Amino acid sequence: MPNVRRVLLAAIVVAALASVAELAVSALSTARADSATAALAAKRVSLPDMALGSAKAPITIVEYSSMTCPHCAAFSENVFPMLQSKYIDTGKVRFVSREFPLEIKAVGASMLARCIAGDDAQKFFDAQAMLFKQQQALVDNTTETLAAVGGKFGMSRDAVEACVKDDALLNKITADQDFAFKQLKVDATPTFFVNGEKLRGSMSFEELDKKLSALLKR
Repeated sequence: MPNVRRVLLAAIVVAALASVAELAVSALSTARADSATAALAAKRVSLPDMALGSAKAPITIVEYSSMTCPHCAAFSENVFPMLQSKYIDTGKVRFVSREFPLEIKAVGASMLARCIAGDDAQKFFDAQAMLFKQQQALVDNTTETLAAVGGKFGMSRDAVEACVKDDALLNKITADQDFAFKQLKVDATPTFFVNGEKLRGSMSFEELDKKLSALLKR
């Protein structure tokens, strides 16, 4: 009987070790996949990144959004201000916003935000926030809404019109969107990459806060 017990104990130990090894391999594979995705998500294709927060922040969030996406607008208005206060402004998160326009009206709004900003990321986020707040007007009366938002940032109607007819800018937005679709498998908005982990769809601040807190404890 003692030999039988020893055999059973040995079998249990071997099974437990195999399970641990399997989990370790799975975790390593996931970590490598996240690392590879993070490297792709960090790659700039045509347009310079519009980012807020320290370049040395331990967490990088990349968001792909469309200016006519209601969930994107909800994130901008209800979640982003708290994210900025708790994580971005305190050096814990670097937040990158990238365009993924789902239709032509969103393309025009994305182009305008780029023209307003130039190289000023804060201006880009300010323009984006204003456009999201006027999303319904943007959908209902695109030309007038773009002209009004441009005017708030000192652009004339002619300058706004020239901006949304800029083929070079349009081509860059298209190239970046194509890269996101083919390489990062982005096919909906909003899509987030948090240190390489892909999160698809809208998130509450509570959900995001829980994930970020866990990452900072690692």
